[in-house]
Amino acid sequence: MSYYYRTIMDTFWSEDIWLPPNTTWADISPDADTEVKHADSRHLFYPLPMALVMLLLRYLAEKYWFAPVGTSLGIKNSRPKHAPDNPILEKAYVLSKKWKHKQIQGLAKQLDMTERQVERWLRLRKGQNKPSTLVKFCENSWRCLYYTFSFIYGITILWNKPWLWNINECWTDFPHQSVTSDIWWYYMVSMSFYWSLMVSQFFDVKRKDFWQMFIHHIATIILMCLSWIVNVFRVGTLVLVVHDSADIFLEAAKMAKYSGYQKVCDTIFAIFTILWITTRIGIFPFWIIRNAWIDAPEIIPMFPCFKYLQILLTFLMVLHCFWTYLILKTVHAAVIVGHAESDIRSSSEYSEDWESQPFQENLGKH
Repeated sequence: MSYYYRTIMDTFWSEDIWLPPNTTWADISPDADTEVKHADSRHLFYPLPMALVMLLLRYLAEKYWFAPVGTSLGIKNSRPKHAPDNPILEKAYVLSKKWKHKQIQGLAKQLDMTERQVERWLRLRKGQNKPSTLVKFCENSWRCLYYTFSFIYGITILWNKPWLWNINECWTDFPHQSVTSDIWWYYMVSMSFYWSLMVSQFFDVKRKDFWQMFIHHIATIILMCLSWIVNVFRVGTLVLVVHDSADIFLEAAKMAKYSGYQKVCDTIFAIFTILWITTRIGIFPFWIIRNAWIDAPEIIPMFPCFKYLQILLTFLMVLHCFWTYLILKTVHAAVIVGHAESDIRSSSEYSEDWESQPFQENLGKH
């Protein structure tokens, strides 16, 4: 059994796959060079317990900071009215949350109810799982706080790094590049945040793009792990700082919306849209991805793992294009109704009557 295990591990960690030509694991081990501090792959386990700390910090911040602030702003924590107990309707609801007219007619006859009564029960049943505005405000406040901290820290530590100003410096002396303590903390904290999102996403407000975000988190974690193992962390830091910038304003716009400051929400959302397009559709593909696909192969020898990194970066870009379409759709609808009330990219699945009412009337529902 040990022989087969060793064979599988040796095949998986083959140097021909993971490392550039003529490079061994011993060459990039933490103790390989006294002058170069290579990334230690064993440190990838640290973000797991750190994610638990992140979840604890979030709980404390939401309960003792964001919730009192939200309450002081007049944000209500009231729960929607519950639907009356009805085993037959509940069973039908568990099987499918979207009822066709024929199904409503059948249930109405079976229960000796009117169709309007069945439709009203369905609306109440959908709404009773809807989180309060205060809960959503607290979630957005936590993410806004993290993205703000992460972006400021990222810009601060990268300001004197040569690869921020010349991206080709990402490949200077590759793969023998030292991991400084500030880069180490940037990577570990960022990974712990994404690991915490992997857990909290199942308990947070359910969004219409739940699975896209779930896949995004997985791709981000895999990308960070691969880049850490093969010492491509310089590009990883650029990806992180580019992604964090726009998310600050997205969460801030939602906070303003829930607080009742519509004009502030409109202004912040406009800034978010411009910054999103600039960073996710401009800088990310034409600076980072372009360098990974075109410039890097001319500077360093290619190897299979690097190809995987290129593919993951491109996959993230595909998700960005999908979300950009939804954001622009929101902007277009906002122009029609006069203000931007929500971001389609993360609209809640608990919006009542989303499919039966005009789109413009649902912009403010989450």
